[in-house]
Amino acid sequence: MRFSLITMAIVMMGFIANAQIGEQETDVKDIIESVAENLPDDYDMTELIEMLTRYKKHPINLNKTSPDELKTLLFLSPLQISNFFAYVKENGNFVDVLELQSIDGFDIKTVQSLLPFVTLNTVTEYEKLTFKNLLSLGESDLLIRFAQTLQTQKGFTDLPGNRYLGSPEKFQSRYRYHYGTIVSAALTLDKDAGEKFIGRPFDFYSGNVALFKLGKVKKLIIGDYTLQFGQGLTMWSGFAFGKGPDVTSVARKDLGLRPYTSANEYSFLRGASATINLYKNFDITPFVSFRKLDASQDLDAGGNLVQATVNQSGYHRTPTEIENKGSLKQQIYGLALQYNRNQLGIGAVAYQSEYGNSFITQTAVYDRFSFTGNSLTNVGVHYNYTYKNIYFFGEAGKSLNSGLAHVNGALISLTPAISAAITYRNYAKDFHNFFNQAVAEASEAVNEKGLYAGLNITPNKRWTFSAYGDYFQFPWLKYRVDAPSKGYEILGQAIYTPSKTFKALARFKTENKQQNTDLDVPINFLDDVKKEGYRIEVSWQINKKWSFQNRAEVSQYKKGNANREFGYLIYQDVDYSPMFSKITGNMRLAYFNTPSYNSRIYAYEDDVLYSFAFGMYSGKGFRTYLNLKYNVAKKLNIWLRYAMFIYKDVETVGSYLDEIQGNKKSEIKVQMRYQF
Repeated sequence: MRFSLITMAIVMMGFIANAQIGEQETDVKDIIESVAENLPDDYDMTELIEMLTRYKKHPINLNKTSPDELKTLLFLSPLQISNFFAYVKENGNFVDVLELQSIDGFDIKTVQSLLPFVTLNTVTEYEKLTFKNLLSLGESDLLIRFAQTLQTQKGFTDLPGNRYLGSPEKFQSRYRYHYGTIVSAALTLDKDAGEKFIGRPFDFYSGNVALFKLGKVKKLIIGDYTLQFGQGLTMWSGFAFGKGPDVTSVARKDLGLRPYTSANEYSFLRGASATINLYKNFDITPFVSFRKLDASQDLDAGGNLVQATVNQSGYHRTPTEIENKGSLKQQIYGLALQYNRNQLGIGAVAYQSEYGNSFITQTAVYDRFSFTGNSLTNVGVHYNYTYKNIYFFGEAGKSLNSGLAHVNGALISLTPAISAAITYRNYAKDFHNFFNQAVAEASEAVNEKGLYAGLNITPNKRWTFSAYGDYFQFPWLKYRVDAPSKGYEILGQAIYTPSKTFKALARFKTENKQQNTDLDVPINFLDDVKKEGYRIEVSWQINKKWSFQNRAEVSQYKKGNANREFGYLIYQDVDYSPMFSKITGNMRLAYFNTPSYNSRIYAYEDDVLYSFAFGMYSGKGFRTYLNLKYNVAKKLNIWLRYAMFIYKDVETVGSYLDEIQGNKKSEIKVQMRYQF
């Protein structure tokens, strides 16, 4: 059986063996773009990008990997990971990476994405933890970045009252250390534009030291860390994806305890945590966190400081933002218990959050059920189980003395070419949780019911199809929605890849929600708000140096009986990346025309290493950027980026303190990376 499986894999995969392992490695950018388009445009994806970049340098050994390690590869679904280990249990270790094609659910696209990040080579672990080895065998990575908007923004002028008190430059410095896979350390320093650079040079500091594989102690982290359990209902901090073209992304892949390496100033815990093997298949993860959060505070009738919300932006530029900085103490302590054996995983999480001052209900009616008080207890249970070709998953979470939330679903491998996903979610309007990132239509999993179903179809090596539908209801009121409401979202996508140098994509997406009417009426009623998007994209490579991408995208927006808005974006990307060249680069020239912010279009933009952006194209004008990379020496690289918007028929760009006189907004960015 083993010989026949290997023979079949070689026959089916031979045409990509040399190309994919050698010259045509999967681009990290393509993987990220395929799943990240529903993220906010300012979302920091540094953790994800650093992880994939490191795997390209130090591939995963398929014969020594673990479920937690494979979960970090975002293009693998939980069902595929479960099938991977079922295959290993039945057939033993891999003798050729091409055996991956023999695993149920591993289509050609999945295997092509995997190849740059995996190996069968036996890599000697640095198991001897000595000071000498830490110095001589460890790997260090230092990155320094500078960025600035070249035009003067209103907040930097001599305004009375609220203004930016710092300088317009943005600085960031990152240091990473790895000693094999058993020790890591990270330090991140960040200053946003408008923040002060005097006294304390950086506004944000983050760091940690992490140890792995210490006998019964699987992980130990001191400093900043993230916790990701279950489906994100009870405890999930750090990076999380929403709905995307890959329908299997609705099933969360919980990574448990991880060191935090991003520059986002809100979504992490600070203190200490460890994952400890209690007995055989039982692990326990106790955690404690002490932080100071930003909050806008006021005095109640008794003279006590209170707040209604927590500020998550991380900006400390104006007198008000500086006053709110670190004004709210947060203490968290709890534990997670997990059981994993064969195809079954069960877990439970419980923790207490305590705050220095009390939360009060905001005045808006839709906030009637928001959290109040200064202490919150959250508990939850989650599960996953693989039965033949079906992966079941779910989680229930509850905030004590308030609401219940639950989500359940299944990933199904219908045939080798067709996989399906279905989930049902029900989040109470009074479910309270500050670390809640379960799949939802709204920005957080509360006050929502929804049913999601989708299909991935890969009939052959050339074609890939995906489609999903999501129907949702909001039982209570929302911002700008003064009644219970409902809506739906539908997406369909087709990708045609006839060769390794050409790809064509077509996508359609429609979304229908309800919102208060814009008409001046005595009592608000709800209007249907419909958004539609159409995309056609072609990517091709003419030789080993030059590659191109064209995209045309149309957006439509209609609210109630008002006239339909029609917007569009077209762009040309050019990439020059000759092998072994000291200089590589890429550029974009785009034209966009959207009547208003409502019909805006988002598009992925190349940037310097570890800095990926989704540009917002709104209004009418041109967009261009140029990225250059210069390899000064083997371990020293420099990046330069220049980007500019030119708007037509406007006298100012931006709003409030970010307003710029004129019709141009441009940015320059310089980055240096030294590995030693």
